[in-house]
Amino acid sequence: MTPFPGFTSSETFTQVPDSFIKMMNEIEDVAELKVILYAIWRIEHMEGNFRAMGEVDFDEEALGLKVEEIRRGLGKAVERQTLLRAENEAGVFFFLNSPRGRLSAEAFAKGQVKPSASYVPSKSNVFKLYEENIGALTPLLADMLKEAEREYPGVWFEEAFEIAVSRNVRNWKYIEAILRRWKENGKDERRDSQDSIQDAKRYTDGEFSEFFKRD
Repeated sequence: MTPFPGFTSSETFTQVPDSFIKMMNEIEDVAELKVILYAIWRIEHMEGNFRAMGEVDFDEEALGLKVEEIRRGLGKAVERQTLLRAENEAGVFFFLNSPRGRLSAEAFAKGQVKPSASYVPSKSNVFKLYEENIGALTPLLADMLKEAEREYPGVWFEEAFEIAVSRNVRNWKYIEAILRRWKENGKDERRDSQDSIQDAKRYTDGEFSEFFKRD
């Protein structure tokens, strides 16, 4: 087991309903528990009025579950009614059983609302890198990452995140500083990611030292 490095001041925290904490001892299937927690986290950070998830939006790697296990967890969550399943010609979506979720599920089932593009931000590679290495997204951070995607080559992001993680500087400002310097001064594409990790101390102790301190 890899020791957890601890929560940071730069990440966001997702609110979990008190009623869910009280009912956790009733949930025996780990797949059901993971699916519900993931849905609470994902939907909490969505933008727009349509806040729901399709089956494909439950990340197998992030959950550590196979497709059939996710389906089983979803089935039990719907049976327990922590999640609501609604379907129309646009597809099948799962909503939190909250006042807002109940209204949205009913409206979707009647065809009164349509899925919006903002409900799948995790499809972006930089969003996935951020969530895996730093923490949950906020609407403001999502906008900043979208802007960065338009400004910098996509292949740079993974290496920049690796440098930040290797120096334990899980901070978007630090990563953005690396990307900006590469754009301004040029980047040697021949250097592989391992070389970049070994060279990370130069970024921390030198030109990017101001970003070493956490927010």
